[in-house]
Amino acid sequence: MKYLCLVYSNEALLHSLPESPEDSECLAYAEHIQASGRMIAAEALQSVHTATTVRVRGGKTSITDGPFAETKEQLAGFYLVDAHDLNEALRIAEKIPAARVGSVEVRPVRELDVTSPSVHAQEHPA
Repeated sequence: MKYLCLVYSNEALLHSLPESPEDSECLAYAEHIQASGRMIAAEALQSVHTATTVRVRGGKTSITDGPFAETKEQLAGFYLVDAHDLNEALRIAEKIPAARVGSVEVRPVRELDVTSPSVHAQEHPA
């Protein structure tokens, strides 16, 4: 089953704390997960200041610079993994180096049947 491990941290502190991971440690862990056959994808994200948020309300699009909401921790990156169950996904998440200075939210991926006409109709009403 696929699990998304969302890595959150306070950008202002991410690289300044004594327990902060170096990029090389994060890369080594990603390579370890890749070698285990569990990695589907992983990426670090640019600063939250580069974010743009899109909302559609009443058919009108609003585009705002910045993240969706002000929070103490920002989304810093993700790992998409293939794990046997939630326990295995949690074991993978607890070893993500950034978990020492932030948090990792683990969520199962909900599979969608994108070939179903009803899915397209719901996503793109006429």
